[in-house]
Amino acid sequence: MLEPLLIFELALLGLATGFLAGLLGIGGGMIMVPFITVALTHRGVGDNLAVKMAIATSMATILFTSISSVRAHHKRGNVRWDLVKGLSPGILLGGALASAAVFAVLQGAWLALFFAAFVSFSATQMFIDKKPAASRQVPGLIGLFAAGKIIGFLSGLVGAGGAFVSVPFMTWCNVAIHQAVGTSAALGFPIALANVAGYIMTGSGLPGLPPYSLGYVWLPALGVIAMASVLTAPLGARAAQRLPVKQLKRAFGSVLYLLAGYMLYTGLRSLI
Repeated sequence: MLEPLLIFELALLGLATGFLAGLLGIGGGMIMVPFITVALTHRGVGDNLAVKMAIATSMATILFTSISSVRAHHKRGNVRWDLVKGLSPGILLGGALASAAVFAVLQGAWLALFFAAFVSFSATQMFIDKKPAASRQVPGLIGLFAAGKIIGFLSGLVGAGGAFVSVPFMTWCNVAIHQAVGTSAALGFPIALANVAGYIMTGSGLPGLPPYSLGYVWLPALGVIAMASVLTAPLGARAAQRLPVKQLKRAFGSVLYLLAGYMLYTGLRSLI
């Protein structure tokens, strides 16, 4: 089982990621993946497998944080359910393709490098305050399906809830930022559902898995982080209505650059 200190650290991680899920619409994977990778490697899990398990476990926690977060956003009228309905079919298909096919054959080192690249992209987006064309609108069903497939696929490869793609996409379509954040929180559930099913299926029976693993999902970490994160997700959603989100995004973007640097180091170390 987990050591008391590790339980405490994972609980703090869950509290932080739950708050960020409510505040910025992110699933927390961009923070969880590096820390879970460290925890697994310290327990003797190889780098390649540790990265994959960290991504899968991070995604599994989104099943819980998204429910807690979206309830709070829905009460404030910040969830565009029409967009959730339009994007979800593509998300399910893209997530299944990523987790049940591509994820299984890619080395953990390449996943770590891919993670670093997209976290850096997301951090950069948080610093840019580019305004979309006033005439731009949300696309029709075909466009939403295509966008959802991209969101689900990329999320499955990096273990994130998709906000690093879905929030910029929605704001690019002139969806208000608070609605984009709330809708992104709602999209976290189908993203996680499709991907976690694939992670469990493709990771079952692999050699080298630590005890209490379900496929690539490390259940002890999932339990601790999920229990802590559902407590703070509603607090983050409440704070999103009051706090200067632009400044918070920039501060969070700075942290993401540091985490991207660590995952870049992990990936390169495994390849050398």
